[in-house]
Amino acid sequence: MPDKDQAIAKPRLFGASYSVYARIARLVLAECGQAYELVEVDIFDTENLPPDYLANQPFGKIPALEHDGFRLYETDAIAHYVNEALGGGRLMPFGPRPRARCLQVMRIVDNYAYPALVWGLYVAETEDGRAEQLDAAVLTQARKVLRVLEGLLEGPYFRGEKLSLADLWAIPVFAYLRLAPSGPSLLEDCPRLQAWWDVVAVRDSIQATRFPAEEAAAA
Repeated sequence: MPDKDQAIAKPRLFGASYSVYARIARLVLAECGQAYELVEVDIFDTENLPPDYLANQPFGKIPALEHDGFRLYETDAIAHYVNEALGGGRLMPFGPRPRARCLQVMRIVDNYAYPALVWGLYVAETEDGRAEQLDAAVLTQARKVLRVLEGLLEGPYFRGEKLSLADLWAIPVFAYLRLAPSGPSLLEDCPRLQAWWDVVAVRDSIQATRFPAEEAAAA
C-alpha cells in the first residue's frame, strides 16, 4: 500500500491527450485510484514547450512525471513507479512466468503493435490520406501483430481474470486502430481481441482518457 505522504501528494503528468504513451501513464494512474494533474505538452509544438520542460525530460519527449519532488520520465518507469508506490502493485502479476508474460505483451505492443497499428494504419490512413492505398506488407504486418496478441490472451484480460499493465499498454493502440478505416475489417478476424475490447472499453479509466479523435468520432 502507498505510504501516507505518497497518498496525499498529487502527481503531475506532462503529456498530450492525443499521445499513446501519455495515455498509458494516465490509465495506470486512474486504475491505481490516484488523482493527478495533466499538464498538456505538445512535443510537435517545440516553440511552445513549458519553459522548464527539458528539466523534466531532457530528450523533449512525453510523458514525464512529478510526484512529491520526484521527477521521472520513460513510460515504463512511470508505470512501474505508480503501480508500486501508489497502487500497491496490483497491476503486475506475481510469479516469474506471469510477470514475464505480462512484460512480453508490453514489449510486443511497443516494438510491433504501436508502429504497425498506429503509425502504419491510423496515421497513414487518417492523417496522411492513404486510406485504401496501403502496401500489402503493412496489412500483412498488422494481421501478424493482431494474431500474435490474440494468441496471448488468457481470459477476458491478457493475464486472465485480472487487469494488468499488459492491457493498459494495448488499450491506446487499439483505440486508434478502431478509428483507422481498415481497423474494423482487420478486427473482424480477431473475435477474442474484439471480446477483450468489449470488456476493457467500459472501464471508467478508458472512458475518462479518451483521445480527442475518439471524442470527435463519438460526436
